[in-house]
Amino acid sequence: MLGSLVLVFALAQAPGANDAKLTGVWSVVMTTPDGQQRETIYEFKAEGAKLTGKIHSGFGAQEIVDGKITGDSFTFATMMRMMDQERRMVTEGTIAGEELKLKRVMPAGLGPPPGGPGGPGPGPGPGSMRMPAQMTARKLGPDEARKKLAALAPPPKLPLPELQDLPDNGLAQTPPMGWNSWNKFRAKISDALVREIADAMVSSGMRDAGYLYLNIDDGWQGTRDAQGNLRANERFPDMKALSDYVHSKGLKLGIYSSPGPKTCAQYEGSYGHEEQDARTFADWGVDYLKYDWCSARMIYSTAEEQRAAYQKMAVAIQKAGRPIVYALCQYGQNGVGEWGPKVSGNLWRTTGDIRDTWASMEQIGFGQDGWAKYAQPGRWNDPDMLEIGNGGMTDFEYRTHMSLWALLASPLLAGNDIRQMSDATKATLLNREVIAVNQDKLGRQARRVLQDGKTEVWARPLAGAAWAVGLFNRGDAPAKVTVKLAAVGAEGKLKVRDLWAHSDQGTAEGELSETVAPHGAILLRLAR
Repeated sequence: MLGSLVLVFALAQAPGANDAKLTGVWSVVMTTPDGQQRETIYEFKAEGAKLTGKIHSGFGAQEIVDGKITGDSFTFATMMRMMDQERRMVTEGTIAGEELKLKRVMPAGLGPPPGGPGGPGPGPGPGSMRMPAQMTARKLGPDEARKKLAALAPPPKLPLPELQDLPDNGLAQTPPMGWNSWNKFRAKISDALVREIADAMVSSGMRDAGYLYLNIDDGWQGTRDAQGNLRANERFPDMKALSDYVHSKGLKLGIYSSPGPKTCAQYEGSYGHEEQDARTFADWGVDYLKYDWCSARMIYSTAEEQRAAYQKMAVAIQKAGRPIVYALCQYGQNGVGEWGPKVSGNLWRTTGDIRDTWASMEQIGFGQDGWAKYAQPGRWNDPDMLEIGNGGMTDFEYRTHMSLWALLASPLLAGNDIRQMSDATKATLLNREVIAVNQDKLGRQARRVLQDGKTEVWARPLAGAAWAVGLFNRGDAPAKVTVKLAAVGAEGKLKVRDLWAHSDQGTAEGELSETVAPHGAILLRLAR
């Protein structure tokens, strides 16, 4: 999403020493695709060949590291946290008369996918908003600089509850299925769009296939009233009426917030207002809450604090008195598989944001093996939403995406524009036999049972003495995949059904062997 980014800084001083040109506090104001203005403060200090300082935003301050000035050129780096790892983000700049021009260089694997502006990008955090290609900035005077920096400083840390094990809320006994607005629309969402999506979920057959949750992601929030109650922005004039409309279609409504003061798109979060917001959501008729860590990271630093922050909202939901599926979005950090159920979590992200590329989907999907022990009814690992139909992969690769997410007992949250789906996209998302694997009542997540170069086999037991087996080819040429049934945990002569071909394939005993297309998958159901 950030990609190649040019920042234009209007310099207030006449050309002279680079120290005088660069040193100071600068305000960069940008307009996001949904029309909101966001401000970032660059605090530079130049000393000869060395550049230091900080970048301040709604997500806290990032230290500038390894800043170097060479003539009219300079570079510096900041660190972007991705799950439990930090990634280095380099910015290159030049001094050109009364302007600075900067180009941000993405870390490997985080560049924007094909398709240009508006497409998915890296996450979590401020990288989840695609920025405009060019921006201008002004230098702040001392008083204004102090005010701006104070406004972006983290709020005081509020007390957190003592850790305790909360009861299971009894929801999401199979992985939640539905639709989420973020992957396709980012924060460019509205009441009208949500109603159209609700209509399309019915007319397309998605509702009847099990996709019940219509989840409004980041970008719906407005400001708080005098009593601190959170209100939706002007694009959502009546959330209760919208909820009633969604429910009238036989669907459920989901919404989004954060334990921090700001969400990932820098809208209002729930920090310090957890009980108020939970009551508001309940009053609106919300059925699902995605709770995204985002700016909470600039206040809380330990695993215990993170768990307590999620526990605080869980208790607030319980007090509000409405059954609400609770989705923890904190990117798989701090052993969430162990403590997610203890804060009444129904699902928890295991990764940073997915992108609509084969490389992203492949890395995330095939990296889930270690999470299988945490999955069970009511408690699901979440490798992020589906990109099927968004255009960055082939229809064949999307079928692999769906196969893998079904085996992983992952939530199936479509992220495409379902108002206009191709026949291939519909066939992938609406395959009832594949969905049945995902929704199997046993609730067991698949494990990798074979890896041989670029080929893999994943398998999970199903209710009724059956098994689902996925044969995958991550390579660029057709490959034969052979697996012993003993590795799957199956014995004897078994009936074989191809879930994409919708056809019985006879029986197998001892082993399975199939030729799999490049970037392809064969998904089989074995039964006695």
